[in-house]
Amino acid sequence: MKLVVVAVGQRIAGWAQAASDEYARRFPPELHFEIKAVKTEARGSKSLATLLAAERERISAAIPSGSRIVALDERGSALSTLGLAQRLAQWQRDGVDVALVLGGPDGLQPAFKQAAHERIRLSDMTLPHAMARVLLVEQLYRAWSINANHPYHRE
Repeated sequence: MKLVVVAVGQRIAGWAQAASDEYARRFPPELHFEIKAVKTEARGSKSLATLLAAERERISAAIPSGSRIVALDERGSALSTLGLAQRLAQWQRDGVDVALVLGGPDGLQPAFKQAAHERIRLSDMTLPHAMARVLLVEQLYRAWSINANHPYHRE
Protein backbone atom coordinates (compact mmCIF):
# COMPACT_ATOMS: atom_id res chain seq x y z
CA MET A 1 0.00 0.00 0.00
CA LYS A 2 1.11 3.52 -0.77
CA LEU A 3 0.14 6.36 1.58
CA VAL A 4 0.55 9.78 -0.03
CA VAL A 5 -0.03 13.22 1.44
CA VAL A 6 -0.71 15.70 -1.34
CA ALA A 7 -0.29 19.22 0.04
CA VAL A 8 -0.87 22.45 -1.84
CA GLY A 9 2.05 24.78 -1.18
CA GLN A 10 5.66 24.10 -2.03
CA ARG A 11 7.41 26.34 0.46
CA ILE A 12 6.85 25.90 4.14
CA ALA A 13 8.88 27.10 7.11
CA GLY A 14 12.12 25.24 7.77
CA TRP A 15 10.92 23.89 11.13
CA ALA A 16 7.78 22.45 9.50
CA GLN A 17 9.73 20.90 6.63
CA ALA A 18 12.19 19.34 9.09
CA ALA A 19 9.38 17.95 11.25
CA SER A 20 7.45 16.56 8.27
CA ASP A 21 10.60 14.98 6.87
CA GLU A 22 11.47 13.44 10.25
CA TYR A 23 8.09 11.72 10.61
CA ALA A 24 8.04 10.70 6.94
CA ARG A 25 11.41 8.94 7.26
CA ARG A 26 10.14 6.90 10.24
CA PHE A 27 7.55 5.00 8.21
CA PRO A 28 8.50 1.41 7.38
CA PRO A 29 9.36 0.59 3.75
CA GLU A 30 6.30 -1.64 3.36
CA LEU A 31 3.96 1.34 3.83
CA HIS A 32 5.56 3.46 1.06
CA PHE A 33 4.82 6.86 2.60
CA GLU A 34 5.36 10.01 0.53
CA ILE A 35 4.60 13.72 0.69
CA LYS A 36 3.91 15.45 -2.62
CA ALA A 37 3.81 19.24 -2.60
CA VAL A 38 1.94 20.90 -5.43
CA LYS A 39 2.19 24.51 -6.51
CA THR A 40 -0.23 27.08 -5.14
CA GLU A 41 -1.93 28.99 -7.95
CA ALA A 42 -0.76 32.61 -8.24
CA ARG A 43 -3.49 34.84 -6.84
CA GLY A 44 -3.43 37.97 -9.04
CA SER A 45 -6.90 39.01 -10.20
CA LYS A 46 -8.21 35.48 -10.73
CA SER A 47 -11.52 34.42 -9.24
CA LEU A 48 -11.56 31.94 -6.37
CA ALA A 49 -13.21 29.35 -8.61
CA THR A 50 -10.40 29.73 -11.17
CA LEU A 51 -7.72 29.41 -8.49
CA LEU A 52 -9.25 26.30 -6.94
CA ALA A 53 -9.80 24.69 -10.37
CA ALA A 54 -6.12 25.19 -11.27
CA GLU A 55 -5.01 23.72 -7.94
CA ARG A 56 -7.40 20.80 -8.41
CA GLU A 57 -5.69 19.98 -11.72
CA ARG A 58 -2.30 19.85 -9.98
CA ILE A 59 -3.69 17.84 -7.08
CA SER A 60 -5.32 15.31 -9.41
CA ALA A 61 -2.05 14.90 -11.33
CA ALA A 62 -0.20 14.16 -8.06
CA ILE A 63 -2.62 11.47 -6.85
CA PRO A 64 -1.61 7.94 -7.82
CA SER A 65 -4.15 6.35 -10.17
CA GLY A 66 -6.82 4.31 -8.42
CA SER A 67 -6.16 5.83 -4.98
CA ARG A 68 -8.74 6.27 -2.28
CA ILE A 69 -8.99 10.05 -1.86
CA VAL A 70 -9.30 11.51 1.62
CA ALA A 71 -9.84 15.27 1.64
CA LEU A 72 -8.81 17.26 4.68
CA ASP A 73 -11.79 19.52 5.31
CA GLU A 74 -12.82 21.65 8.27
CA ARG A 75 -16.30 20.12 7.97
CA GLY A 76 -15.04 16.55 7.63
CA SER A 77 -15.46 13.76 10.16
CA ALA A 78 -13.57 14.08 13.41
CA LEU A 79 -11.29 11.16 14.23
CA SER A 80 -9.41 10.41 17.40
CA THR A 81 -5.88 9.08 17.08
CA LEU A 82 -7.18 5.57 17.73
CA GLY A 83 -9.92 6.16 15.15
CA LEU A 84 -7.29 7.16 12.59
CA ALA A 85 -5.29 4.03 13.47
CA GLN A 86 -8.38 1.91 12.82
CA ARG A 87 -8.99 3.71 9.52
CA LEU A 88 -5.35 3.18 8.49
CA ALA A 89 -5.63 -0.52 9.33
CA GLN A 90 -8.77 -0.75 7.18
CA TRP A 91 -7.06 1.01 4.27
CA GLN A 92 -4.17 -1.45 4.56
CA ARG A 93 -6.57 -4.42 4.60
CA ASP A 94 -8.30 -3.01 1.52
CA GLY A 95 -4.90 -2.94 -0.19
CA VAL A 96 -5.61 0.24 -2.13
CA ASP A 97 -3.35 3.29 -2.22
CA VAL A 98 -4.58 6.28 -0.19
CA ALA A 99 -4.05 9.95 -0.96
CA LEU A 100 -4.75 12.45 1.82
CA VAL A 101 -5.20 15.90 0.32
CA LEU A 102 -4.44 19.11 2.18
CA GLY A 103 -5.60 22.26 0.36
CA GLY A 104 -3.86 25.59 0.09
CA PRO A 105 -4.75 28.99 1.53
CA ASP A 106 -8.24 28.88 0.02
CA GLY A 107 -8.89 25.23 0.82
CA LEU A 108 -10.05 22.68 -1.73
CA GLN A 109 -12.49 23.07 -4.57
CA PRO A 110 -16.00 22.16 -3.27
CA ALA A 111 -16.58 19.66 -6.11
CA PHE A 112 -13.26 17.96 -5.30
CA LYS A 113 -14.25 17.60 -1.64
CA GLN A 114 -17.62 16.17 -2.62
CA ALA A 115 -16.00 13.68 -5.00
CA ALA A 116 -13.51 12.47 -2.37
CA HIS A 117 -14.13 9.05 -0.84
CA GLU A 118 -13.81 10.51 2.65
CA ARG A 119 -13.50 13.89 4.33
CA ILE A 120 -11.76 14.20 7.68
CA ARG A 121 -10.67 17.16 9.79
CA LEU A 122 -7.62 17.59 11.95
CA SER A 123 -9.08 20.01 14.44
CA ASP A 124 -12.00 22.28 15.21
CA MET A 125 -9.47 25.11 15.35
CA THR A 126 -8.00 26.92 12.36
CA LEU A 127 -4.43 25.76 11.80
CA PRO A 128 -1.68 27.36 9.73
CA HIS A 129 -0.94 25.27 6.65
CA ALA A 130 2.56 24.29 7.83
CA MET A 131 1.21 23.18 11.21
CA ALA A 132 -1.56 21.17 9.55
CA ARG A 133 0.96 19.36 7.37
CA VAL A 134 3.14 18.45 10.34
CA LEU A 135 0.13 17.41 12.42
CA LEU A 136 -1.23 15.19 9.63
CA VAL A 137 2.09 13.42 9.04
CA GLU A 138 2.68 12.98 12.78
CA GLN A 139 -0.80 11.53 13.32
CA LEU A 140 -0.41 9.13 10.41
CA TYR A 141 2.90 7.98 11.87
CA ARG A 142 1.32 7.62 15.32
CA ALA A 143 -1.57 5.63 13.80
CA TRP A 144 0.91 3.29 12.12
CA SER A 145 2.84 2.99 15.42
CA ILE A 146 -0.32 2.00 17.29
CA ASN A 147 -1.16 -0.61 14.66
CA ALA A 148 2.40 -1.96 14.90
CA ASN A 149 1.84 -2.44 18.67
CA HIS A 150 4.22 0.26 19.75
CA PRO A 151 3.22 1.59 23.16
CA TYR A 152 0.70 4.42 23.01
CA HIS A 153 0.83 6.62 26.06
CA ARG A 154 -2.97 7.11 26.22
CA GLU A 155 -3.87 3.41 26.35
